[in-house]
Amino acid sequence: MTNPADMVPFAKTMGIEITEMSKDRIVGQMLVRPEICTAGNGRGTPSIHGGAVMTFADVLGAFGGFANLPEGSNGTTTSESKTNFLSAAPEGQTVFGEATPLKVGRRQSVWQTRITLADGTLVAVVTQTQIVL
Repeated sequence: MTNPADMVPFAKTMGIEITEMSKDRIVGQMLVRPEICTAGNGRGTPSIHGGAVMTFADVLGAFGGFANLPEGSNGTTTSESKTNFLSAAPEGQTVFGEATPLKVGRRQSVWQTRITLADGTLVAVVTQTQIVL
């Protein structure tokens, strides 16, 4: 499968890879590179920046909204997003995301994205609303 995230310049820059895409589930991954980390402040290994976590989840949820667009729609845009940060994701590891719909309607869809490390550690939970344009 060609990486759908390559169609979105910022997602491509972030290194987001969509590995599965359906109306009910969007799955992706992203390597925690130095360019998307905090400085570490001399207290150990740098970890993923909160903005990178939010971007990753936003891209996955946006593709979920896109996968569910009603006929004749022009796209989606995020109208609301809430992130709970739960654990660090150290530089050099890969984060994995799974976005699933809480509700899909004609005018909006609400997605929950769980971001984890390979060992299952929950890094963040993001809930976002995608408005149909």
